[in-house]
Amino acid sequence: MGVVIIDGSTVRDFVSDEAQFKKSVDDQFAALDLNSDGVLSRSELRKAFESLRLIETHFGIDVATPPEQLTQLYDSIFDKFDSDQSGTVDLEEFREEMKKIMLAIADGLGSSPIQMVLEDDDQNLLKKAADLETAKTSHSISSAGTGAAGL
Repeated sequence: MGVVIIDGSTVRDFVSDEAQFKKSVDDQFAALDLNSDGVLSRSELRKAFESLRLIETHFGIDVATPPEQLTQLYDSIFDKFDSDQSGTVDLEEFREEMKKIMLAIADGLGSSPIQMVLEDDDQNLLKKAADLETAKTSHSISSAGTGAAGL
């Protein structure tokens, strides 16, 4: 388990790194595409959101939400992802919506840092943003150290 500190710039930098962001989102899409048909169905996307338990809890406390209300909410999320209303979410639609979500998170965080406790094997996009930031910081520290040693 690890603790990371991120703010809006951490998330924004991750989204701006097109290659890293695309690879991370593509990996997540592949993990969600349970039948490997190249698109996400309504049920595949719902399973992903159900596993996050974002809707069924409120600050970590279980909340009783009527099943029909949950279905309505999950359907509206799916409709948002399915921008061409084809009945499935393709990779490009998923990338675009995840980019919007991550930038909204960045805007919400602003310059206020937050601390997150994450499992070491956690593959969510915020952890990947923190990992990218750590890699950049480690690289700049080692580069600065190498330069100072040469003086």
